[in-house]
Amino acid sequence: MASMERKHEICSPFIQRRNPLRKTSAEIVNEARQSLRVQSTRRPFTPRDGHRQLFGKSSVRADRDNRPPSTFSLHAQNFDAPDSRPGSGTRLSPLDHKPTFPVVCDAEDPFKAFPKPPADPLEVKRGLPGARARLFRAGSLTMLPPVEGHIDVKERSNPGPGQKQSSKGLPSTDHKPGPHRTASESRITQPGVDSGVRPTECGAGRRTGLGNGDNTTNTEGDAELVVWNNMIAPVLQQLESVAAGSSEGSLDRLCDLCDGLHGALAGADMLGRRCKRRSGVLRTLFRLIDLNSARLNLHIAKLCLALCVSGNNLLNICKLIFQISRSESNDILFQNNSIIDSFLGVLSNEDVSSSGEALLYCVGTLKFLSGNSAILRLLLDKNCVGVAQKLIQRLCKAEDTNFTIAGHILVQLTATLRNLADHPDSRPLFISFSILSELCLVLRYHYKDPDICTNISRIYSKLSSYSECRLALAQTPNCYQLFLELLSKHHQKQDLVVRLLFTLGNLTAKSDEARLQLFQCEGCMDTLLQLYDTYQCRDGLSHLHPRKGLASLSEPQAPSVSVQEDEDVLVKLVRVLANMCIHQAVGPALATNTTCIQLLLETLELRSVQESEELLVNVAATINNLSFYQEESSVLRHSQLTMANLMLKLVLSSSMDAVLEATRVYGNLTQSKDVRDFIMQNKVHQFVVTLLDSKSTEMCFSACGVLTNLALDPPNRVSLSAEGAAAKLVDCLRDFGPGDWQLAGQVCQALWNMTGGSEKLLESQERQSLLEILTPYLEEEALKWIENEDMRDFHKACWEIEFLPVAQKLMKILQAEVRTA
Repeated sequence: MASMERKHEICSPFIQRRNPLRKTSAEIVNEARQSLRVQSTRRPFTPRDGHRQLFGKSSVRADRDNRPPSTFSLHAQNFDAPDSRPGSGTRLSPLDHKPTFPVVCDAEDPFKAFPKPPADPLEVKRGLPGARARLFRAGSLTMLPPVEGHIDVKERSNPGPGQKQSSKGLPSTDHKPGPHRTASESRITQPGVDSGVRPTECGAGRRTGLGNGDNTTNTEGDAELVVWNNMIAPVLQQLESVAAGSSEGSLDRLCDLCDGLHGALAGADMLGRRCKRRSGVLRTLFRLIDLNSARLNLHIAKLCLALCVSGNNLLNICKLIFQISRSESNDILFQNNSIIDSFLGVLSNEDVSSSGEALLYCVGTLKFLSGNSAILRLLLDKNCVGVAQKLIQRLCKAEDTNFTIAGHILVQLTATLRNLADHPDSRPLFISFSILSELCLVLRYHYKDPDICTNISRIYSKLSSYSECRLALAQTPNCYQLFLELLSKHHQKQDLVVRLLFTLGNLTAKSDEARLQLFQCEGCMDTLLQLYDTYQCRDGLSHLHPRKGLASLSEPQAPSVSVQEDEDVLVKLVRVLANMCIHQAVGPALATNTTCIQLLLETLELRSVQESEELLVNVAATINNLSFYQEESSVLRHSQLTMANLMLKLVLSSSMDAVLEATRVYGNLTQSKDVRDFIMQNKVHQFVVTLLDSKSTEMCFSACGVLTNLALDPPNRVSLSAEGAAAKLVDCLRDFGPGDWQLAGQVCQALWNMTGGSEKLLESQERQSLLEILTPYLEEEALKWIENEDMRDFHKACWEIEFLPVAQKLMKILQAEVRTA
């Protein structure tokens, strides 16, 4: 009876099985060196695009005629004056009644009897005829009249006859007085009056014409006029004077004057749309753009945005900033200028329907600047992530008529967020502003747009490497189903596919819940295996290895890309499979999936370790995980000899990673008598014995597992002993035992099987050395050899569960053999 019990103990194969009755310490040990391996891989590399364009060369936006350009020319004549904000777009219902006028019309000239608007003193002095006024209204800004307010009060009330230039040195018109303009002409060209339909704050200072005798508005207007003449007009005059000259240092002077003008307007509370003579300021600023200085143009743009330009002028200012940002040499200008705050304000306040193209160029600027590490830090400090979140929400609510421009903006915005994600300080912001969830919403709205989807996949690829970001993404409802749908729809776009697969691999690396949720998604395995089949390179070998009826994706098939790119997809995809099958419910299902096993074996057959090392290592790890499940329905169980044969190329390769994974696979496969015979017949056991000389504890542990199973068969024990296996196992125990009690326990198990039965395969010297090693190891004092106090509980658990039981049994048999010797 005792001999039967002993025989049963000897025949225990090497494989770590799950035991739900184990205590917490045993669970810790089991997690320390699982036979089911989680795979890691490199994040896909994204080369930097050296050309700053709205849409790079990899963009799939084929209709280049309808997408906004990255290059254009801007001049003063491209701007409108006076600046006006376009209407809201909501048309008012017409009034039911027609107004009646108390004035009787002249039969010959119906308009003669209508009251005329009061003539502007400046316009009377200039004497502009109506036709000339219309010319200025429609013509280029280089032909605009001089800025209002540049003539002092005395000269305005007493203009000299034939005067051509004011005392301030500014050019003046020499037109003769002409007839009054019509009401519409006067309204369009009056200084400080918007041509838009919305009232502005500066309207509060105008006469109401009610005749109530209240002169408060006159007082306010006089006060503003004093400020204008004393503070604003002189600066405008100097700007025009300096701009007209070409002296050295004039550029610096113009920049300083722009800053001075900005400060003066701010101090007088005339920023925004408050100033009545705002159009005059804008005219002067627009003329300076023709000087074509990037530094000056940034100062001009900042001031124009502070004056709340709108419509075409807002678009052109955003284009101007975008144009400057296209050159990396201008990045320093943005660091030394608060313009970033200005266009972040544009992104926060402007509406997609009315200012969509302006927002596009504004975000395009952000995309370029965020590639600069110094500016990237500034953008984070200025709440760029928060601004992006709000903009995303507005873009996702855009009406169908604005869907295209919203998509263009999102291409730039997601590329900006991709750059921001590079900075470690951005991760808490991405989480606090729920950016990862917001981007899933974008994917749902714009799932047909490959550019947007690819940019977001790059963001997820970067951030999913961090636990806090993985958690935030995993908590987003239906994210796994969304990723699978995108993989199916965009299966031809390799750069998108590889990043989504990398993200799924990260999500399933540490979370059992994620493994199950992904597997339970509709069409999960069909999508993954169809991708596997599509990217399985069979060039040159298709006549030897037909596809065996595997399902393929709908036509057309994946585009012809480099073998390396296809392989990168497979590396990430196989990693997902390896991680998924760790789950106890998923693993057995995958082990019975014939298509999955066929694809894995085909990869081993088609590829060489020299050319596809990482891929084959991942495939071997997946097979190792699947071979853990030995149910009768397992496809691997019926293909063990095929796998054992394919593993030979890995074991005999120069890649230690490949050798390690193949050895782990043999550790599971050698539970089969047929596989053990195959290994002995092909002399693989000789190679496994040499692995005990490795300095890697992982390699020694896996080799010990194979030897433990091989020693189940008595004939194999003699062959192993002849190869010096026992002596190497004793050396391994001496070298690694005190630092790895789990490995020490596996060494003892291998020695126990080798010394089983009546054979005395250990030499007397080996037995004596083994006794000398085991004696101190079996004392609790051995636990004090661990210097790291934080690891002592873990090592104690390994010592008690993995090492002590088998070492005590081995000690008894050795002592018995010594007594009978």
